Amino acid sequence: MTPRRGPWRGRALMCRWLAYSGEPLRASAVILDAKHSLVAQSLDSPLGAETVNGDGFGIGWYPKGAVAGSIPTVFHSVEPAWNDENVRELARSIESPLFFSHVRAAGGPPIQRTNCHPFRWENWLFMHNGFLGEFAKVKRDLTFAVDPSLYTHLKGTTDSEVMFHLAITFGLVDDPVKALTAMVDHIERVGREKGILFPMQGTIAVADGATIWALRYSSQGRSRTLFHSVDIPTIREMYPEAERLSQFGEHAHVVVSEPLNDLPGVFVEVPEGTIAILDKEGYHHEPFRSAA
Repeated sequence: MTPRRGPWRGRALMCRWLAYSGEPLRASAVILDAKHSLVAQSLDSPLGAETVNGDGFGIGWYPKGAVAGSIPTVFHSVEPAWNDENVRELARSIESPLFFSHVRAAGGPPIQRTNCHPFRWENWLFMHNGFLGEFAKVKRDLTFAVDPSLYTHLKGTTDSEVMFHLAITFGLVDDPVKALTAMVDHIERVGREKGILFPMQGTIAVADGATIWALRYSSQGRSRTLFHSVDIPTIREMYPEAERLSQFGEHAHVVVSEPLNDLPGVFVEVPEGTIAILDKEGYHHEPFRSAA
């Protein structure tokens, strides 16, 4: 029986997401087939603020041979991920070198397709797990800070989509780290002017077709969980008998809200207040500090 979704409306609930980069991979390998796949997490998320994330699903993927500037394709559904046959059909058909996927637990914004992540603008993808504190108090000021040329591109009603367009406004195309910093600074400044103690909460992922930037930050210093996998050669050394690893290339990596399996050493936690940057050279971390 499909759980009812109504009781979660009207509260600031959490989502789960994953981002993959590496050799072209069939998306089902991590969205469907892993022990704690994203679809499994949508129904039972042990590390989430809510165990069930049944208010929509999205996937965004870049074509084979993608480089910075390549245009991704997106699919969104308001059905629970575990109950949508289209999710399974797509995940088993998509083979991509870089893709995002997200399961949603709705807070105040309604359950509708335009509120499902990942969001896309030109060659950029964006997704978020978390919330802006008392968003109704700051929504007008934050939305009006979005560049007027981007305003008509705001299709939904979520704080996450406003955050994405603020990041674009503040220069995401030229310097993603600087733009994400400016976005958070502005959110915290506006929030505190409205008397909101902790304006920002969450983890964020953005990609341009070649690189993934994953941010873990909250005003309170108690952010939602974020992990990334270690290098495939290292995992193969630790678990030489694991046949499943044959699906993954030498450069395969995932960044996830919570680990996809229980194997010790396969996933490491991204520290609080950190941007993890994943490109062809692998990971590197940069400390993130808000100046607001």
